[in-house]
Amino acid sequence: MKKLKSIFASVLIYGLLNFSAFSEENEVLLTFKFAQGDKSRILSTVNEDVYVNGNYSHTSEILNRISSEITNVDENGSGECKAIFMTSENSTNKYNGRNYNWGEEYESIFTRDIHGKYDISDIYFMPTVRDVPVFPDYAVKPGDTWTSEGHEAHDLRRTFELAKPFKVPFAATYKYLGDETNEKGTTFNVIEIKYQLYFESPVSSLAGKDRRYIPAITTGYSNQKLWWNNTNGTIDHYTEEFKISIETYSGDRFVFIGKAHAEVTEFERVNTEENLKKISDSINKMGIENVDVKESEKGLTISIENIQFKPDSYELMPSEKEKLKKIAEILKTFDNDLLITGHCARRGTVKNQQIISEERAASVAGYLTELEVRDGNCIFTQGKGAKEPVASNDTEAGRARNRRVEITIMDN
Repeated sequence: MKKLKSIFASVLIYGLLNFSAFSEENEVLLTFKFAQGDKSRILSTVNEDVYVNGNYSHTSEILNRISSEITNVDENGSGECKAIFMTSENSTNKYNGRNYNWGEEYESIFTRDIHGKYDISDIYFMPTVRDVPVFPDYAVKPGDTWTSEGHEAHDLRRTFELAKPFKVPFAATYKYLGDETNEKGTTFNVIEIKYQLYFESPVSSLAGKDRRYIPAITTGYSNQKLWWNNTNGTIDHYTEEFKISIETYSGDRFVFIGKAHAEVTEFERVNTEENLKKISDSINKMGIENVDVKESEKGLTISIENIQFKPDSYELMPSEKEKLKKIAEILKTFDNDLLITGHCARRGTVKNQQIISEERAASVAGYLTELEVRDGNCIFTQGKGAKEPVASNDTEAGRARNRRVEITIMDN
């Protein structure tokens, strides 16, 4: 249940991509405008308090990272999109830096028409909130309102064995509030979106399932505010306040209360031969040992083999900090997010291997944050234990290579 609102609260903002409009006599016609090959990224942060059966449970800070590409545009202007959704939670480390554990990734393919309506198969579980925003087929002026139906699609496969998204409908009310100009002289169209939830799960859809922990009644609200850049046809930023209450058939009640904000950013594709050579040349010029760079699925990966930590700990040795200072200068020449992956040799239990790999990745991420390579919300960590060796674990030389940390400059 913890992740239900975590994923919900932010990925709804995927619907805010690629909007454009034109103005005439203080009216504006809002439509989606897609171009094949367009790429975008959304970063959103959710801060929420979670209550279970009336008692405070915990506070979460969740970062949602959504990257997308328009793969096709039809004659009506509808765009087919391929998107990757990733949700991660905040973690801390001894350097007091902030970074996030790399979460589960979801791939989704869908089409949106020029007004914002989705066409998406039930095999996809993201985005969670769909048909938001939906724009009218007429021009609007400040003060005008309109309504449109939307729905949430929750992923309850693991806990409740529901094969398809669990859909909760709602009716959203929109209001064009007017325009705002920032200190740089950029003018935004400001739009308010509000909706309330009340949904009783149909028993017929749960036939043959153990209904005890499945949502019986879902209630709540979402109040959003969007700042649209009419010149560029994109969202500048977004805020939300929400409360979601879920009561299960067993009588348990989960409440999520919080705030979210998000922005759309561009990203540069880093996985090119030119950048591979650039990084390799820099590593050789600086004389950094036991480090190489390679292409990977997510971008370009700098692999630091035989990385040294103090015995039985995740605290970096001074020699490794000096090495990371040099690598930091390379990383600062790129703006992309970073993924830090820890690996270890096959010693000890599988559980301990996983823990030490996660701790060492967090230690490197914390030090890079301390060096001001990136803000903490642009650095992600994950541990792979001993599952992906690059050499034999039967020799000390092989085990040294497998004790490594990889820094990936991510494409998407």
